[in-house]
Amino acid sequence: MLRWTITFVIIALIAAVLGFGGIAGAAAGIAKVIFFIFLILFVISLLRGFVKK
Repeated sequence: MLRWTITFVIIALIAAVLGFGGIAGAAAGIAKVIFFIFLILFVISLLRGFVKK
């Protein structure tokens, strides 16, 4: 999932350099959403690991 975030950030940066503001904004927004989902799932997996011990 983190790989998808990096991919969308790279797409956003390339689109911003080329002047495609709408595409860059959309790709950055998607990257943010995926990154926050990754963080939530990561914290949940950490908590489950601590609870099992």
